[in-house]
Amino acid sequence: MQAAVERKFEVIGEALNQLAKLDPSLAARIADLPQIVAFRNQLIHGYATVNPTTVCGTLLRTLCQA
Repeated sequence: MQAAVERKFEVIGEALNQLAKLDPSLAARIADLPQIVAFRNQLIHGYATVNPTTVCGTLLRTLCQA
């Protein structure tokens, strides 16, 4: 389950990264976009240092905001 959650965060982060390149004005309307992309980058490139508790906390905060 952890791998699936991390993968979804990676996909979302990459999609927002591409959106920022294609339509900066629309991307600017998305709260925390830079932090989301940075989190994606950490998952992709810093996987050895990813804390599962951080991923779980991010998931829970995301669900609570929905």
